[in-house]
Amino acid sequence: MIDLTALLKEILSVSGLSGFEGPVREIIHKTWEPLTDALSTSKIGSLHGFKKGRGDDPRRRVLISAHMDAIGMMVTEIDDGLMRVTQVGGIDHRILPGQPVTVHGREEMPGVVVQPPAHLLPKSLGDGPVPMKYLFVDVGLRPSEVSKKVRVGDIVAYAQAPLELTGEALAGHTLDNRVSVAATTLCLEALQNRLHDWDLWAVASVQEEETLGGALTSPFDIRPDLAIIIDVCFAKGLGANDWRNLPFGEGVGLGYGPNIHPALYDAFEKKAKALEIPYHRDLMPKMSGTDAMGVQIVAEGIPCMVLGIPLRYMHTPVETVSLRDIRRAGRLMAEYVADLTPDALEQIHWEE
Repeated sequence: MIDLTALLKEILSVSGLSGFEGPVREIIHKTWEPLTDALSTSKIGSLHGFKKGRGDDPRRRVLISAHMDAIGMMVTEIDDGLMRVTQVGGIDHRILPGQPVTVHGREEMPGVVVQPPAHLLPKSLGDGPVPMKYLFVDVGLRPSEVSKKVRVGDIVAYAQAPLELTGEALAGHTLDNRVSVAATTLCLEALQNRLHDWDLWAVASVQEEETLGGALTSPFDIRPDLAIIIDVCFAKGLGANDWRNLPFGEGVGLGYGPNIHPALYDAFEKKAKALEIPYHRDLMPKMSGTDAMGVQIVAEGIPCMVLGIPLRYMHTPVETVSLRDIRRAGRLMAEYVADLTPDALEQIHWEE
């Protein structure tokens, strides 16, 4: 049985910034190998896990997409041994000073994000947060050593270890979206002991934070009949208590909006009720901010469902999630896939 906390700590221990997902892909490959019938890597780096269905040929195909890439930084300039950086994905510069990081140069080096003293900053900044263009990464080496080990374009990743909180919660960086990779892994494990008619393709997709590259290419290769996109969503917390935020640790989010097929929403709501899995309608009146934005429009169009795992402090190094919701999401996906009948697609119609 998979140890969820141990799995999360392992996939959070390596980098995998958008466009540079290799290190985390290796760990996911190792984890998925005993849970799938075949593994392959797409031309742009997404990991495809295939699990064969028991139905007669030609079998229908269901895709689960969980992006594995992370936000981080990239070196843009080296100034007297200190590195200026820009963001890869959305980063709030207010939380950067003092953060431990890893610089992935010719070798991996620990570093810290620092800011100049106040008297060296523009007076217009006052006492407010310092914009990223004034911040530096310091690895503690002399300028001559830095120039040998670091190049412009090298990536910089968050480095602090995840922290187990009380109440089966975990805090750390990159939980967006490694928690959904973990939920997909739990789904694959559950299906080891369940028969399913449809072929299942589990995809750890690349570049969701920047280009949707994995979302636009893997479905074109796989050509699924329908897709489940799993990602994190916003949990209620300090200053986050309106309709855009779901209760923390009290169930999964069921996406509801133009990226989601109405029949799939109804099917997942019915399944969650039958399994007594707590859930909340996650309103997505515009783009969902997930791989569904790409998957939905591949080829002639693919019916999509979006599942969300509520997360506090999105895109910070202290993202916080409930392990219970990860398990709930994994079980919900497994039960839905196991219960897909050969003629299930004929029952899916777009109805207002």
